[in-house]
Amino acid sequence: MTDRILIIDFGSQVTQLIARRVRESGVYSEIVPFNNAEEALETFNPAGIILSGGPNSVTGIESPRAPEKVFTMGLPVLGICYGEQTMCEQLGGKVESSDEREFGRAFLDITDDCKLFDGIWNKGEKHQVWMSHGDRVIALPEGFRVVGVSDNAPYAAIANEDKSFYAVQFHPEVVHTPDGAKLLSNFVHNICGCAGDWTMASFKETAIAAVRQQVGSGRVICGLSGGVDSSVVAVLLHEAIGDQLTCVFVDHGLMRANEADEVVTLFRDHYNIHLVHKDASDLFHGKLDGVNDPEKKRKIIGGLFIDVFEEEAKKVGGADFLAQGTLYPDVIESVSFTGGPSVTIKSHHNVGGLPERMNMDLVEPLRELFKDEVRALGRELGLPEAFIGRHPFPGPGLAIRIPGDITQEKCDILRKADSIYLQEIRNAGLYDAIWQAFAVLLPVRTVGVMGDERTYDYVCALRAVTSTDGMTADYYHFDHEFLSRVSTRIINEVRGINRVVYDITSKPPGTIEWE
Repeated sequence: MTDRILIIDFGSQVTQLIARRVRESGVYSEIVPFNNAEEALETFNPAGIILSGGPNSVTGIESPRAPEKVFTMGLPVLGICYGEQTMCEQLGGKVESSDEREFGRAFLDITDDCKLFDGIWNKGEKHQVWMSHGDRVIALPEGFRVVGVSDNAPYAAIANEDKSFYAVQFHPEVVHTPDGAKLLSNFVHNICGCAGDWTMASFKETAIAAVRQQVGSGRVICGLSGGVDSSVVAVLLHEAIGDQLTCVFVDHGLMRANEADEVVTLFRDHYNIHLVHKDASDLFHGKLDGVNDPEKKRKIIGGLFIDVFEEEAKKVGGADFLAQGTLYPDVIESVSFTGGPSVTIKSHHNVGGLPERMNMDLVEPLRELFKDEVRALGRELGLPEAFIGRHPFPGPGLAIRIPGDITQEKCDILRKADSIYLQEIRNAGLYDAIWQAFAVLLPVRTVGVMGDERTYDYVCALRAVTSTDGMTADYYHFDHEFLSRVSTRIINEVRGINRVVYDITSKPPGTIEWE
């Protein structure tokens, strides 16, 4: 990968989408927090730089800034939202807070042609964009000219083509800016000169080589959950280091129906991977007894997961490395940098390193990939399509789909309801159109009437969302006939549930999972 784009993150919740759009155009990109960017500029050797949006106000005394080196390296730079504002402020322009804020859909008037717009937008046209800002630029640095305006942003798009500096007040990375991906492609290809030869096939070869270099002759334990992420990690590692890999499937008793048997059959019998199946369900259920807080649930599960791994590592003669299926969205939702990138939404059990007592290093070959890229890598590795297309399943399993306390009875009830729901989705031919679908068992009981008798049972919530990367999502628009059919089956076939509801919350403001 000779062509690379470095994205400097100022804390936007959608910075990951910038990287996704750049990669979709065939150019590799990485994200670095603004407070670590100085070192990255030395080591990453980018062909261009993108400055992300962020929640801060440039007018604040301690608001984050890009390293001055960004503007002296002779590289093309694109500023987005906060990135435009800090670019202008740092180069001698002026930014002020405005009472006339812009949030949501807006329209950009193209006032002049520029290289960023080539083949996409022309002078005199008006195009939809997505805005999210309170501050606005009121004076440009020397050498810049305005190329686009909106109702509340007189400098909504600016350019200094002598230095290949460009900036926009809107967000081209989100789907609500229909031509945004084309603009980013223009920047990385036509302005930065990137060839666009990064593919998942090339990533596979690079990742295999990186694993071999990191691991050497060491032994690796891989936590195999049966989900797409850990499965792709397992097959990738097996291709890279063969018998140096031992997979440990920790059955925490919080899996979906028949999932444990499916995992063992596929990896032990089909792939001939050395697989240890550890049934630790009693241990997990015991530790989770009476725990209601979702963060405590995640931490308990994560801690026990590591404890079981430590025990199994000793049984197989020790291991030097632990492999995990950590993804980009996991990292961005778990990390909060002081004064900078995104606030912590929820912790992830597979992010944050290992306790020193384990004396093991982490192998995380998917850490820089989005979920859809992991699926593409799985195809490159030859995993069955039916397996690659499985909906995401959280590491803590059903524990975060049962708000409140967890019992074996609740898990059994939820497993049955979830199985019926997914079965009906497949029967309707909708499975591949949905990013993730699952049932949630709510911690409330309601009165019902079944067979002329009063019931007092649990409420089951159904969730289904569409998404491309898990960073944003919208609920799936089932027709009422489908929902009625699913509800009838669940209530008739699952003892313990007498009411079914459907969750129509998008992300944001909600998360995909309930906890």
